[in-house]
Amino acid sequence: MTTLTSSAPLEHVPRESFWARIASDIAESISRGTYPPGERLPSEHALAQRFGVNRHTIRKSLASLASQGLVRVAQGSGTYVEEFAVDLMLAKRTRHHHSLSQAGLRGSLQVLASRTEGASQAQASALKVALHSKLLCLQVLGEAQGQPLHVSERYFPLPRFAGLDAIVGETGSITAAFAALGVADYTRQESRITAQMPDASIAAHLRQPVSRPILQVKSVNVDTAGLPIEFATTWFAGDRVKLTVTHDD
Repeated sequence: MTTLTSSAPLEHVPRESFWARIASDIAESISRGTYPPGERLPSEHALAQRFGVNRHTIRKSLASLASQGLVRVAQGSGTYVEEFAVDLMLAKRTRHHHSLSQAGLRGSLQVLASRTEGASQAQASALKVALHSKLLCLQVLGEAQGQPLHVSERYFPLPRFAGLDAIVGETGSITAAFAALGVADYTRQESRITAQMPDASIAAHLRQPVSRPILQVKSVNVDTAGLPIEFATTWFAGDRVKLTVTHDD
């Protein structure tokens, strides 16, 4: 049975700081591996007895841990240590591999499906092409450490990017595919972020229930001449990813 330890008696801690001290002790236990990823913490009642406080104080401690991304509260089930969490950067130059390396992780992009279709009004407007112009559409899964982080639908103008799907499939990199097709550099023109509930297909790719929220990002990338080269809708697993928007190059 795993147990929590307190580094200092709570009777010596100001009452208004009980919840913060308890949160700190639980966080330390998580970092030591006392409670491994995915494990359920003791009940509020058990924690209240262990620390000699009321359940309201324990709830405040757990809420603080949840806001830090260390635990998640499942109604009717309990509080669990988060299995995986990574901070991804949305910047002027947003790259999957670079974002993961900054977080000390390795990952890849996997092409799930590839097709050609005519541009819708929204796609034509974003890519500055004629309505019904031919586009290459890729459905792509982004992973890190074996965990799915996001799934996306990405549109590229044709014929400029004919063959891009094969290169992404071989290299696992959109950036490498762009480079092979003559785009040495590109930047993010915009990112629009909204929270929503996933449909069954997105939830299955992200290996999560449809009842758990996700983050949707619609983005446009442009080449050095300012021409749009990619319009994407990406769905991020809300409990595994924190998105940080920066304004730096």
